[in-house]
Amino acid sequence: MRSIGIDLGGHFIKGALVVDGAVTRRDKVPTPQGRSPESVVMAISSMAESLDPGNTALRLGVGFPGMLDPGREKVLQAPNFPMLENYPFRSRVSRACGRDVYLENDASCAALGEWNAGAAKGLTDFVMFTLGTGIGGGIISGGRLIRGSHGKAGELGHLAVGDKTTCGCGAIGHAEAVFGADALKRSFAKAKIKGDLPDLWKRRDEPDIAAVWDRALDVLARLVASVVHVLDPQAVILGGGFSRNPGFVETLEPLVISYTAPPFRNTLDIRLSALGDNAALIGAAGLRE
Repeated sequence: MRSIGIDLGGHFIKGALVVDGAVTRRDKVPTPQGRSPESVVMAISSMAESLDPGNTALRLGVGFPGMLDPGREKVLQAPNFPMLENYPFRSRVSRACGRDVYLENDASCAALGEWNAGAAKGLTDFVMFTLGTGIGGGIISGGRLIRGSHGKAGELGHLAVGDKTTCGCGAIGHAEAVFGADALKRSFAKAKIKGDLPDLWKRRDEPDIAAVWDRALDVLARLVASVVHVLDPQAVILGGGFSRNPGFVETLEPLVISYTAPPFRNTLDIRLSALGDNAALIGAAGLRE
């Protein structure tokens, strides 16, 4: 089976031609400046043509970084793509591409990809956290993707385990308002500390830098522990660029354990994504009705 998976991000659009669950061709382009609906649709259409010029893949899935309506036709809220809110995104992409198009939250796509061919293969109950600009989440429970009664389940980065910091969604106290990459950059800038996040992670033992990391990691640990208490998963999968920093899991896991009730500690299994950036692409390519 041949299909196309698209991972739509605030800075880049990634795509892949997927054949029988394996990535055979990849592409990556900058997200159009201004991020207007028309420019984003055209960028996806052009990428699909580049990946599959013979139009042999009749199905295309898009992983979208935001909250979607239950029918997976429109975007309800997307801080990085405000002009796409309430826009008939799925049908417009389908019309432009001439293919059947399926839409899903990007972190849920990553969870589906890891379930199909990665760190969650063979599991029936797990949680996926994608750690990037914000914190995305995907939940597989009882062998199925959990979408909720209104289609918005899995927004783990918006759990109110943070402080009084305002989130990009407009509410206060959300985890990604403290731990997301954008939030971390603001915290380091406020502390007058310069450097990119990978470098600052390597320097996390320096007292001023440690203070910022300690606050952010504490929020992330409380988030993971809270989700574990609610869902009792077989595994917690960490994906996204930030999760691949050296020593990240080894640093986070003891903090999670400190917030986890004793009966949960023996079954706590925190794993890194096995597929990396391909997870969301493979998951999106496999989307169905």
